[in-house]
Amino acid sequence: MADLEPLDSAFVRDTLSRPPFVTISGVINVRDLGGLSSQIYPNFVTKPRLMYRSAELSGITEEGKAQLKELGILQVFDLRSDTEIEKYNTPLPDIEGVDIKHVPVFKKDDYSPEMMAKRYQLYASGKTEAFMELYSQILDHGGRAFGAILRHIRDRPNEGCLFHCTAGKDRTGVIAAILLKLAGVDNATIAHDYALTRIGREPSRAMIIERLSKEPLFASNNEAALNMFTCREITMIAFLDMLDSAHYSGVEEYVKRFTDLSDEDITTIRRNLLVDSTSIRSRV
Repeated sequence: MADLEPLDSAFVRDTLSRPPFVTISGVINVRDLGGLSSQIYPNFVTKPRLMYRSAELSGITEEGKAQLKELGILQVFDLRSDTEIEKYNTPLPDIEGVDIKHVPVFKKDDYSPEMMAKRYQLYASGKTEAFMELYSQILDHGGRAFGAILRHIRDRPNEGCLFHCTAGKDRTGVIAAILLKLAGVDNATIAHDYALTRIGREPSRAMIIERLSKEPLFASNNEAALNMFTCREITMIAFLDMLDSAHYSGVEEYVKRFTDLSDEDITTIRRNLLVDSTSIRSRV
């Protein structure tokens, strides 16, 4: 399939050099979620330099630490599990002046060999239905982690934050979608942002394949491993439909039920997520 093949390197370099991507040396798949139009409030867009998403920060360089602070990022939320951090030897970095909170979506028990075998089987299929099962697990387990990010937006609207998992695709993609949905960004735009991870993590393609080759399921099945690279817009559209389904009852009900935030909190968060588009140059 075309979306399993390597991307043209010149295309990747050009795309990564332009917004919404930003450069933090030693970190891949970094982008600013600002400048996206709200359907709820015409003439308003998501606030630039407030929310950033990325892959893991463990490889950040000294230059990257300076770049991160230049972007106004004073708070980082790490959604990875203890098991991932230990398995890949990718500890949280120490960045002077930046608070890094470890808020795992999944507990260690969720990373047992049996649970991971089932999860990898879902990834290996590459099917939208399989990703929906994975993403429903993220929604069901992610309330505490997502609540921490939402409370930051509520309480510190002038302090940039970055959230990430390992590759910056699934757990990161789910909370990014929740934030953008609360801001009133339309589904097609949210899906486009999700799909950009396909480009954003291309520079680490070889490293990811090398990691996966150590897993029995992927060692002899290259296509199954490559299915973990897929970031199809249709997957995010299906996720947003699932979020609106009777089980979750929409983004606001999800937030209230799983993060214990109130209607008043959500109103404040939405207000803090948005700025008048005339005050900035929107990227859309």
